[in-house]
Amino acid sequence: MKRCLQLVVSGLALAVSGQVAHAACDVDKAGDDLTPSEVTAVYDCLKADLHDGYRQGDKRWIPAEYVTSYRSWTPASAFPAAPGFHGARFLMTYVNEIGANTYLEYKEENVVVPAGTVIAKESFAVDDQGKVQPGPLFIMEKVAAGRSPQTDDWFYMAVAPNGSPMAMDVISACSECHQQNFGAQGGLGYPVPEARITR
Repeated sequence: MKRCLQLVVSGLALAVSGQVAHAACDVDKAGDDLTPSEVTAVYDCLKADLHDGYRQGDKRWIPAEYVTSYRSWTPASAFPAAPGFHGARFLMTYVNEIGANTYLEYKEENVVVPAGTVIAKESFAVDDQGKVQPGPLFIMEKVAAGRSPQTDDWFYMAVAPNGSPMAMDVISACSECHQQNFGAQGGLGYPVPEARITR
């Protein structure tokens, strides 16, 4: 089941393959071998460029305010963590105020997510040679009950590192994976336990 999103996001990588790797942020070991402090150092190196890149250009069907303001939301990650989904990228998670209390409980069952919750996950990859590559900004929005029953009332969006909205089949790319793996959690995928910020 975990492979569903890994495979789809691997395909999405083709949409951003034209992005130039950030050589100044490269490290001397594989991403799997990085400690939390080393991952944080990579993120600190990329942080400004990630946000600047996501904000470039017209967002079309994606609400632009989500992309410009997500860093003012509540962080749910103490450091970028790689949970095994999203192509094994490192993810830094932010939750808007509507959903922050629910999300930061990290409940594993009977989760009721309030409509209006928006979650943004910045991403980047570090390959086996230590090369760093910016990844998409993944966004999910909980909409009113019954508005999108096929996706359990979640809208899924992604912005490439160059700011372009990414066209994708949200059913197979996002919803199926979230419902199969996180259905009892209301569709919420959490950072790994050691990275979680609580209130």
